[in-house]
Amino acid sequence: MIVRTRPNLLTLLFTLRGSILPRVAPKLAGIVAVSCAVVWAESRWPELFPVTAGVTPFTVVGLALSIFLSFRNNACYERWWEARKHWGNLIGEVRNLARILPALLPEREAARQLRRLSAFAHGLHARLRALDEAAAVGRMSPGSDLSGPNPTDSILGAITRDLAALMRAGGLSDIQFGILEARIEALSGVHTACERLANTPLPFAYTLLVYRTAWLYCLLLPVGLTGSLGWATPVVVALVAYTFFGLDALGDELEEPFGTEPNDLPLDAMVRAVDRIVHHALGEPMPDALAPDGYWLR
Repeated sequence: MIVRTRPNLLTLLFTLRGSILPRVAPKLAGIVAVSCAVVWAESRWPELFPVTAGVTPFTVVGLALSIFLSFRNNACYERWWEARKHWGNLIGEVRNLARILPALLPEREAARQLRRLSAFAHGLHARLRALDEAAAVGRMSPGSDLSGPNPTDSILGAITRDLAALMRAGGLSDIQFGILEARIEALSGVHTACERLANTPLPFAYTLLVYRTAWLYCLLLPVGLTGSLGWATPVVVALVAYTFFGLDALGDELEEPFGTEPNDLPLDAMVRAVDRIVHHALGEPMPDALAPDGYWLR
């Protein structure tokens, strides 16, 4: 995620980190080349490009395309923001448990469960980014049963089993167990919601329709503009193409909030925040919070 104050005008024009321009530059180059070819053809054979054709059809299509792009980008941003809220809930629940566990459990048992919370965050991070989930969980919670298909969920199951055993042994009251189990259920809800977002993209038909329409519109737009704008046509078409292709590319990034693009969520930083909470609760030195690298918080 890009973290920076709003730059001044000069910096804003030339900022590339976090900008969508590098991703759409090849498309813009192709559109500009086509525009130049159309303008050259119009100068040679003007009868093929009557001014009376006007830009009304392009205005209507452009308006429809803008509305559809807005709808898609709003849907993509909703996914991004929902994912951020779920990870915020995860950090909040870990903070609650870091406060409650040491107060209710023996010191050694509380420390074991706190380390499992850190393992849960690392496991979910690895699962959402298609990394080695079992290895991520095992590093933070050695000895955990990782044989199942979902090691991250197994961590929560292990915590619940230990708390239930402690309750049966008289170490926890049923009310205390209920308080802790509610927090574990909340973490399980975060896990499920994040998996849903990761495994259910927007319908492919939306992306395909926007992509095809944007290309056709930008390729045909020079034909409607060249008769009235001449060699200014490539500039105008480039600006329009940058807007449409940029919004499309930005939607692609926001649609997958758990990826590793500059505009994706900073999962590494949020996992580090969980580690800091756990280390603080254990009375251990806290690792440093991750800072943006060139305005990019990973």
